[in-house]
Amino acid sequence: MSSLSRAWRLPRWRSPRPFSSSSGPTAKKSVPYQKTLQEEGTGSGRPSRAPPGSAQVVVVGGGSLGCQTAYHLAKMGLRGVLLLERDRLTSGTTWHTAGLLWQLRPSDVEVELLAHTRDVVSRDLPAETGLHTGWVENGGLFIASNKQRLDEYKRLMSLGKVYGVESHVLTPAQTKDLYPLMNVDDLYGTLYVPKDGTMDPAGTCSTLARAATARGATVIIENCPVTGIQVRTDDFGVKRVHAVETAHGTIQTPCVVNCAGVWARALGRLAGVHVPLVAMHHAYVVTERIEGIQNMPNVRDHDASVYLRLQGDALSVGGYESNPIFWEEVSEKFAFGLFDLDWDVFMQHIEGAVNRVPVLEKTGIKSTVCGPESFTADHKPLMGEAPEVRGFFLGCGFNSAGMMLGGGCGRELAHWIIHGRPEKDMYGYDIRRFHHSLTDNNRWMRERSHESYAKNYSVVFPHDEPLAGRNDRAWAGPRSSKKELTRSGCSWGCVFQERHGWERPGWFSPGGAAPVLDYDYYGAYGHERHRDYTYNRLLGDEYTFDFPPHHDIIKKECLTCRNALALFDMSYFGKFYLVGPEATKAADWLFSADVSKAPGSTVYTCMLNRQGGVESDLTVSRISPGTPGSPLAPAFEGDGYYLAIGGAVAQHNWSHITTVLQDMKFQCQLLDCSEELGMMSIQGPLSRAVLQEVLDTDLSNEAFPFSTHKITTAAGCQVRAMRLSFVGEMGWELHVPRADCVKVYRAVMQAGARHGIANAGYRAIDSLSIEKGYRHWHADLRPDDTPLEAGLAFTCKLKSSIPFLGREAVEAQKAKGIFRRLVCFTTEKVPMFGLEAVWRDGQVVGHIRRADFGFAIDKTIAYGYIRDPAGGPVSLDFVKSGSYELERMGVTFPARAHTKSPFDPDNKRVKGFY
Repeated sequence: MSSLSRAWRLPRWRSPRPFSSSSGPTAKKSVPYQKTLQEEGTGSGRPSRAPPGSAQVVVVGGGSLGCQTAYHLAKMGLRGVLLLERDRLTSGTTWHTAGLLWQLRPSDVEVELLAHTRDVVSRDLPAETGLHTGWVENGGLFIASNKQRLDEYKRLMSLGKVYGVESHVLTPAQTKDLYPLMNVDDLYGTLYVPKDGTMDPAGTCSTLARAATARGATVIIENCPVTGIQVRTDDFGVKRVHAVETAHGTIQTPCVVNCAGVWARALGRLAGVHVPLVAMHHAYVVTERIEGIQNMPNVRDHDASVYLRLQGDALSVGGYESNPIFWEEVSEKFAFGLFDLDWDVFMQHIEGAVNRVPVLEKTGIKSTVCGPESFTADHKPLMGEAPEVRGFFLGCGFNSAGMMLGGGCGRELAHWIIHGRPEKDMYGYDIRRFHHSLTDNNRWMRERSHESYAKNYSVVFPHDEPLAGRNDRAWAGPRSSKKELTRSGCSWGCVFQERHGWERPGWFSPGGAAPVLDYDYYGAYGHERHRDYTYNRLLGDEYTFDFPPHHDIIKKECLTCRNALALFDMSYFGKFYLVGPEATKAADWLFSADVSKAPGSTVYTCMLNRQGGVESDLTVSRISPGTPGSPLAPAFEGDGYYLAIGGAVAQHNWSHITTVLQDMKFQCQLLDCSEELGMMSIQGPLSRAVLQEVLDTDLSNEAFPFSTHKITTAAGCQVRAMRLSFVGEMGWELHVPRADCVKVYRAVMQAGARHGIANAGYRAIDSLSIEKGYRHWHADLRPDDTPLEAGLAFTCKLKSSIPFLGREAVEAQKAKGIFRRLVCFTTEKVPMFGLEAVWRDGQVVGHIRRADFGFAIDKTIAYGYIRDPAGGPVSLDFVKSGSYELERMGVTFPARAHTKSPFDPDNKRVKGFY
């Protein structure tokens, strides 16, 4: 036995620690549970039963996600579910997990997912089986050592009120009363959640297995490794899952669910699917008995990057370090194994734990637990149907949170498999959130996964940006002239944002260039940490829940746009062509609005799912055939449409459209010209005067009305000009071939110089668009929101007889009534960013999805969905009749509800009337 104080004093290695480890697991060590499923195993290597010849769904992996998915598939009534585990249930990574469950996270969807897991392990499974899952409700305590951290917790507390999660902000003295062994001298405060707790992984998974098989619809086979996945191409050229091969037979199936954890990447390769995760060592230690620790809550000291989990009369101590060990060569034979603990890596957790609970300095260590876990680029799981192969689903990459998210994610994944989509908004977990160029980019995955791991306990600030994996998709790539435009942006002082590999302008610093440098791994693995790093310094200045120090710079960009004109480089947008003999038939079905108008028209529309939820909002332009190979106007037979889509969600849109085209068997093509075209948006009351000097076409209202487009020339280059606006001003978008972007950009800036033109970024777009009431997908609009709820009924062609995807659901909702509605609120000048609770007449009725400051109206603007606590429809009269307050960090502010945009409600400016 060693003590924590002795471990603390262990000398650090003098030479740099290796970047990664290819060593296999060591001898098995104890984990802090009464028993594990390993003890019940036969170790024979023979399958627990012979595999069947076919199955409706084959779940691969018997850990938390595999068991939860199989259980929920059975509970939803699906028969023919088969779960294959290569060794024994939980033998991979689940068996050694800490099993913590915290109810509050800075995401409304995650709060709902966690709540369902808690219900499954604490209520549903015991009721169904009569067995105890090992659930212990001892509460959770979040530690704040500074004001910013406590502000973050207060935000969580406000969100918790919306979902009925009890929580309390405690003073240091109150914290000491609750947890007498804790050092509170350096505390700013804490957040206490009484109904947090822990789960026993073996007890939970064995109970899930019992409940799933008891329904007679699920078969679980252990000691049955998967050796291959058969994929066949159908008559329409679509790759689909056909069968699963094992060492003991082949199982025909149309659906495979990859719940293989650390081994998910290897399983994906068997089907030709990229699974963007990496494997790392993740560790905790278990102490000897501590007098007085019984019944204490679990602790997360985020600032020390350490957690303390109650383990009977002892503690498990772990955390997230800045120099985790990568497991390079993932062993196929690994089961119920652990690595030797690297004390040099683990040292920081010891220091943080002893500081927080001083008695640990004299407490012995009973066991060390260092096992593999899978981590992803954004510390979010990988779920949903893979874009490469139909019928191949992912349920992996859970970043050591598979137990706590397993119930909620297992239910959503089961719904996804059965109904084609989840019930909740799972875009943040959907594999389609990553562009296909990134999912097999090892450098990007490694850097981003490392940074996400190292920053897991960092404060989640509204305007944070990653430092890892940058410049991978800088406009159109390293050889394009749009890269020159990026460099030009740096010279203008552009502070870039990263969105799934793309670099886009965030805002422009008057201090000059702020390039993003190569990732330095925060000084780990022998890398020299960057010094005097301008971009990192500017980013650090934004680490606040108050108005950031660059607030006035963004104000200037916004007001320049409102009063003169600004240029927004939106080149990272997705740009697709839908062309072919049945393109109009496909467009009618895909888009909620009527886009089948004459060439030259542009329509703002939504794409819906069968439940009527909004999968996307975009602009669709009817086009005429052009010339072969032209990115600006391609040649095609039949009809054609040009689609412009937000760049961060372009892959999601591509996959959604492709899936619909495949399912409906439309005879048309979807072409991606995203990296062949740049996109500049020139907006403001002086935009016509400036662009008239650049474009070879009449820009008058009569010749070029709003919501139209045409091909013309700019600076001698062909461009597609569209009269549209994302900011509520008169303006045009210029869609420009890659090679001509810099030339056109310079021409516009030169013509605009005497009119006061300014570069502006997406921070300004965020402010300007919310001021005008324009929706942002995955903020105001999500796949679980309908157009009627979001105030976008005008995008639905319900007055026509044209069928479209989701129409029946929208019509049914219209007939039944709208029971939740997106509402605009304005309040005094106070910083808000989303997740604030909405109070109506003294009752919580919802929360804010998106908030920003509107500089033209000098007010904070917030959008959120509200409900009637009595359960009735939410009419416009209901909205108008209430008295509202918005709760920010426990403090409420009077707010006014609007049924129209608070800025230019009559929509005159976009039409050129000032």
